[in-house]
Amino acid sequence: MKLFNVCLFSLLLSISSAATFSPKVGVNYGTLGNNLPKPTKSVELIKSLKAGRVKLYSPDPEILTALGGTNLQVSIMVPNEIISNISTNQKMANDWIKTNLVAYPHTLIRYVLVGNEILSFMTEADKKIWHGLVPAMRKIQYALKVNGIRKVKVGTTLAMDVLESSFPPSNGTFRSDIADTVMKPMLQFLSNTKSFLFIDCYPYFAWSQSYKTISLDYALFNGGVTYKDPGSGLTYTNLLDQMLDSVHFAMKKLGYPDIRIWIAETGWPNGGDIDQIGANVYNAATYNRNLVQKLNAKPLVGTPAMPGVVLPTFIFALFNENQKGGPGTERHWGQFYPNGSTVYPIDLTGKTLVSSYPPLPKPDNNEPYKGKIWCVVASDANMTQLADAVTYACGQGKGTCAAIQPKGNCYNPNSLVSHASYAFSSYFSQMKSQGGTCYFNGLAVQTAKDPSSGKCKYPSVTLP
Repeated sequence: MKLFNVCLFSLLLSISSAATFSPKVGVNYGTLGNNLPKPTKSVELIKSLKAGRVKLYSPDPEILTALGGTNLQVSIMVPNEIISNISTNQKMANDWIKTNLVAYPHTLIRYVLVGNEILSFMTEADKKIWHGLVPAMRKIQYALKVNGIRKVKVGTTLAMDVLESSFPPSNGTFRSDIADTVMKPMLQFLSNTKSFLFIDCYPYFAWSQSYKTISLDYALFNGGVTYKDPGSGLTYTNLLDQMLDSVHFAMKKLGYPDIRIWIAETGWPNGGDIDQIGANVYNAATYNRNLVQKLNAKPLVGTPAMPGVVLPTFIFALFNENQKGGPGTERHWGQFYPNGSTVYPIDLTGKTLVSSYPPLPKPDNNEPYKGKIWCVVASDANMTQLADAVTYACGQGKGTCAAIQPKGNCYNPNSLVSHASYAFSSYFSQMKSQGGTCYFNGLAVQTAKDPSSGKCKYPSVTLP
């Protein structure tokens, strides 16, 4: 990269840094979909949200180019799979920064996140990467210095499962397997570089797993519910503050109470599977709109343990991404559908009052679904992939596909779609308790309508 471009890049960063106003709320731009708009269109959608920042999960050249000249502050990510190599190779770190940051002088890249939730992966191979995480962060930091870049912060994203204890908030404690070996040196690095602890914080998951004991209004910032921490004496009015303060107290226990927290991901799913409580447009809009109001309040609110602090935030996510695996909620966090239409209107500056938005569709799944669920072929399933999915489903469990063998009760009609629907339902009924899902790379969906006919009885999952 020519010296001119490096100097221009540094100048642009300085100009951005000097801006008197930058919206606190940004958006995560994920790309796990086969039907998403081009980056140029996606950037226009980001700007329509009045977002101030955007976080990418990879330094995609087309996206970084599209973000050039927009004044959107950009966060890019070093992939998990190269953390170990970078941790021991300064040249590799230097080259990564040149290729993915210096090469885009007109794009305001302000944050480099080394890995994504790496401390949540628990295999032995993953644990080896843990110990390379902070050294890799140091290598990236030095690579920025070598390239004359001073305004870019280095961090890594963590999930809430880095905590061994989070309740009450004052009891927040990092897991014993990472507290001294990974978290303490990481916090020292963040303190020395005046960076942030980037945390993915989802009240939805905490509420949906404990909906009988945690008020939905408390999770959605609707007021009317409070909780007093018996250890600190602090009073909480919402679940997000409670979760963030548990991280704060965990850092305090390791001697770093003043490190700033950045909410790297938060949000609420706008849809999901039949058996997923509370995942709907009404709750998603309510959570995100109330969150935006809180983050942009004047004077700043912060949290009970961190009063008046700025809480920079990326809302998850820009799009509903149809190629994300796992439960149906994974594919329903977007502010936009893939065709570019909005799931619900929102202004990330908080200047639009919540009361001024048009009415939302009333939620119909804030209580658990009770009854039977089947797993069948999706109406838009890719037929060329269906045979392999059936082979996989039939290879799991015990006698999963016996009924669709010749002379079996469900052999007829002898069609790929019919056999696949039976195989999916049979797999789901046997494997759900072990974490199996009704997804099959987008080929399957849940249904409450019994597909059985005649002697053919489809297995189902019964929710009490």
